[in-house]
Amino acid sequence: MAGTLRSRSRRNINDLASDSVATKMLGIDSPSSDLEIYSKEVLNSLINDNLPPTPNNFSLYFDRLLENKSENLRKQIHSILELEESNDAENTITLEQNLKKGFSSIKNILGVTANLYKNVSLMTKILEKRKSEFTELSDIASSAILVGSIESDILKLNSILKKQNLQMKTLYDETAEIVKSVENETIFDNQFGVYNKRFLLAKIQQEVELINEFKHKSSLIMIELSRELKQNVANDKAIMLMTRTIARLLLKTSRRSDIVAHYGGGVFAMLLKHTDIESAQRASERLAELVSNSNFFLSDREVLLKISIGITNIDTHFTVDEIVVSAMDGIQQAYLNPKVDFAVSLRSNQVVKEKK
Repeated sequence: MAGTLRSRSRRNINDLASDSVATKMLGIDSPSSDLEIYSKEVLNSLINDNLPPTPNNFSLYFDRLLENKSENLRKQIHSILELEESNDAENTITLEQNLKKGFSSIKNILGVTANLYKNVSLMTKILEKRKSEFTELSDIASSAILVGSIESDILKLNSILKKQNLQMKTLYDETAEIVKSVENETIFDNQFGVYNKRFLLAKIQQEVELINEFKHKSSLIMIELSRELKQNVANDKAIMLMTRTIARLLLKTSRRSDIVAHYGGGVFAMLLKHTDIESAQRASERLAELVSNSNFFLSDREVLLKISIGITNIDTHFTVDEIVVSAMDGIQQAYLNPKVDFAVSLRSNQVVKEKK
């Protein structure tokens, strides 16, 4: 494939740039950056090679065609791509290293445990032997000697057990530290089958940086099971099942580019990339309708699911925590109006009105 790519004739960046007049005549906006120009070249190459412009094919051609470009262009595009790239590979390597250390520590703990068991078994056998010897003794002097021998055996074993106990404690502390480190590197919430809070906050921060560079619009919505519904059900197990149902519906309705995560306490979040407030409202409306049409049976009665959604925009002037708080404020606004299932936060509402 690489040889085929190099042997075919390609129009370079300059050729595409010279076509700006033609693109305008065709009703196509002229590319405003080298990245846009290069992306069009990649797309044209895929079409010329009769390949479908899927994300995987585009990524493959994007990387291979870039090898033949100037060093300045490569540096420029790589610097832009770094904003989108995450350190997932590095995190995976660190996670694997910690897991290997953890397995090694567990193996050592099992080894020490086995030695402890052997020593205790040995002591049991020694005591059984001394017991039988006692029954054969008839004078006090011999008994005293045997008792002294038993005491010596016990002291020796006690000294060995103390060392092994200290070794066990050290290994346990090391393993606990590794487990804690692994937990800090995870990005998945096993309880609900979505991303966790740590991953969500990292992605919001990444999106803030991308928006600051490319000036597009993105939104964040926070979702929770209606508090009124939770009060009416008042059954922890049923509420947990309902919350898991909400998580599944969020995954079902989300796009590939959306980030679905559990923020905590049964509150979920969806990072909607390249989605303005109006589009986020439409998405929230569809989601609320989907949830309300989902049946949930509790014993012999049917319960209609209901959620409350808060919406906010990703604003580069605010921190990640402030953006999350803004979305949570949207949930509070939704509760103030019983007729709606979602609401835009006061801050985002103000921003939208000012822009209009």
